[in-house]
Parts: sequence; C-alpha cells; structure tokens
Amino acid sequence: MNAPHNIRGDAPSIGGAPLKFTVGIMMHLVRSVAAILLCITALAGAAAAAEQDADRWLPLRRLVGEWTGTTSGRAGDGTVTRKYVFVMKDRYIHETNTSRYPPQEKNKSGEVHEHWGIFSYDKARKLLVLRQFHIEGFVNTYRQVVATEGDAALVFESESFENFSNSWKARESYEFLSNDEFIETFELAAPNKPFEPYSRNHFKRVAK
Repeated sequence: MNAPHNIRGDAPSIGGAPLKFTVGIMMHLVRSVAAILLCITALAGAAAAAEQDADRWLPLRRLVGEWTGTTSGRAGDGTVTRKYVFVMKDRYIHETNTSRYPPQEKNKSGEVHEHWGIFSYDKARKLLVLRQFHIEGFVNTYRQVVATEGDAALVFESESFENFSNSWKARESYEFLSNDEFIETFELAAPNKPFEPYSRNHFKRVAK
C-alpha cells in the first residue's frame, strides 16, 4: 500500500509570490496613496485660505504706510499726518491720525484733532469694518459699502456711534488718485437729511 499522499499542496500565489503577501503589499500601497492625497488636499486648502486672507485686504493694502497732506472743512484749513500699519499677525490695520488747525476765521482758537482707526474683516458678512476712536470721545463704527461696477472709490457708511446720536449717519470715502495719493471725504447726515461734506483730506505718501 502506498504511503498517504500529502494533501496540503502549495499555497495560492500570484506571479510566484504568496497571495497573502501580495495582498498585504497592495493594501500598504493603497494606504500610502490615500495618505499622500489627503496631504495634498490639506495643503491646497491651506494655500486657498492663505490666498483668501491676502485678498481680503486688497482694497486697503495700498494705504499701508505714512502719509501727509492738507485738510479743509467746517473746522477750517490745516495739515494732517496719518499712518497705517498691520498689527496682531496682520489680522488688523491700525490707523493713527493727527490734524492741526491753526487759529483762523472758522476756528478762532485753532485745534489739534487726533483719532485712531482699526480696520477688521467680518467673515460672516464678507466685508471690511472700520472702528474710529476720536479724542473727543466719539467711537464710530462703519461697514464697507459694496462697490458698484465702475466705482473706483472705497466707501464706508456708519452702523453705530458711541457718545453721539445714532439718528445721525456718517460716511467715509477714499478716492485713490494713484498708489501714492488719495483723497478722503468725510460726510455727515442729520436725521432725515442727505449727506453733506464735513471735511476733505488730500494725502500724499511719505513712506511705505
């Protein structure tokens, strides 16, 4: 009688390699490719977010630097200096302003006006917000007005005031003559009245 035959036989294989070993390599490759694709997607998302963060400041970026100019309006004629800088990891733009009015017919005693401004970006509304802090104690909050086609000016209209009647309205407009020159117009509107010019500043760049 012949000896019992070995019924185990050879393990299944692909191209001479055990099937279990080959499947393991394939699964490792799939996981590696998936990880690479995930990293690429994350990097692309980060790049897109960074680009969006940069674009949100595009209307204001040319303001950054130091400026000097002339001012005219209800307080009289004078000179003005201003500076815009990015602060707090470029999350805000900080404005400092000093306007000097010598004694004159419109302003017998003369005056020095100071204010600070903080520009921020409202992600929910996708627009710029300006908060001004004036030496007289007024705090004005403005929102960016979405520009219409062909409108080159950057415009902000008031949303609220502190220490001033909220029945009034205010508007700040920036008209850029070039990257190194702009005109700022400040307007006020009494209750149920149209806007009227209050002051006009003509700036030229001193430094970037």
